[in-house]
Amino acid sequence: MRWQASPASRVMAALALVALHGFAHASEQAVAIPAPAFDERLSDTSSSAVAVLAGGCFWGVQGVFEHVEGVLKAVSGYAGGSAANAKYEIVGGGDTGHAETVRIVYDPAKVTYGQLLQIFFSVVHDPTQLNKQGPDHGSQYRSTIFVDNAQQREIAERYIAQLEAAKVYRAKIVTTLEEAPFYAAEAYHQDFLERNPKHPYIAYWDLPKVRDLRSVFPNVYRAEPALVTPRPRAR
Repeated sequence: MRWQASPASRVMAALALVALHGFAHASEQAVAIPAPAFDERLSDTSSSAVAVLAGGCFWGVQGVFEHVEGVLKAVSGYAGGSAANAKYEIVGGGDTGHAETVRIVYDPAKVTYGQLLQIFFSVVHDPTQLNKQGPDHGSQYRSTIFVDNAQQREIAERYIAQLEAAKVYRAKIVTTLEEAPFYAAEAYHQDFLERNPKHPYIAYWDLPKVRDLRSVFPNVYRAEPALVTPRPRAR
């Protein structure tokens, strides 16, 4: 039975897991992987660049990248389908072609595209799972890199080949490379992890990924997230 992509359903699944295991258990394990052998160079000329990645529920993907030094903004949304049906309730049916996706705007003087992919493959999701991540099933949860140009495609292709050759996973990487427009998700999805840290789904499935980022990549972890909607400053 296909997992229905609704916030209420996610809560029920997370509550069941919490009852069995408690919040203290990480839902997924980070994988230590080598850095890409082929990558773009840190740039002192470009002010920003974009990476578009899909790796399961966008709440956690966005939440992790918001804590990466050099990320200016990470926006949850949809890619792979049309603009007309890029809506959460429709995409949740699994037959629109979309994937829950995060568009990452980053400073290439501080972090490279390849470094973002290393985090993506290491702590964000399991790239060997086909059309599923955690409790979520369906093509809308597929592992996909939405490439923007030839250089991104080459970096991604060569990095996947490098990881496969190194046999860092027990199964084959199923991450696809696609080209498609990105459509921002509804406002209530943005910064969801940061605004709802006690939400059962976030607590069980996603906060462990942020902790893994801090543990595995301490040099790029930032405690203060780069939010879509910045918190108001205290007076």
